[in-house]
Amino acid sequence: MDLQSFLKGRIDRAAAPLAVGDVLVLIAMLTVGTLSHVPAEFLTANPLYLPEVYAPFLIGWLLVAPVVGAYSAGAVETAKSSVPLAIRSWIPAAAIGFVLRAFVFSGGAAPVFVAIILVTGALALGVWRAAYFKIRG
Repeated sequence: MDLQSFLKGRIDRAAAPLAVGDVLVLIAMLTVGTLSHVPAEFLTANPLYLPEVYAPFLIGWLLVAPVVGAYSAGAVETAKSSVPLAIRSWIPAAAIGFVLRAFVFSGGAAPVFVAIILVTGALALGVWRAAYFKIRG
């Protein structure tokens, strides 16, 4: 089985709203976290700082989420199927993000930071997806 065939079964067009929401939720979570440590004036003076915060985790997410099935047909059926897929995707995606952050992008991966990002990301994605299905009805 080639990669294209594999991904064809893992990505459903109906999951596009989930994909957009997931990325926006991750960006929001990372922004709020950054603002709790860095003043807004610093971010204004250093416009590339936030993209460097986002990049490792979004790269990890984009690599892992499709493979795990976060955008599969099953992910668009119910919150009961969608939320666990998002959380199962977040854990390895965040791990990739921590590695990229430590070795490629500026920043580190202190144990407390790792724990907070893992828990906060899982909660943010889970709450967002549950809300999506509640609103969608």
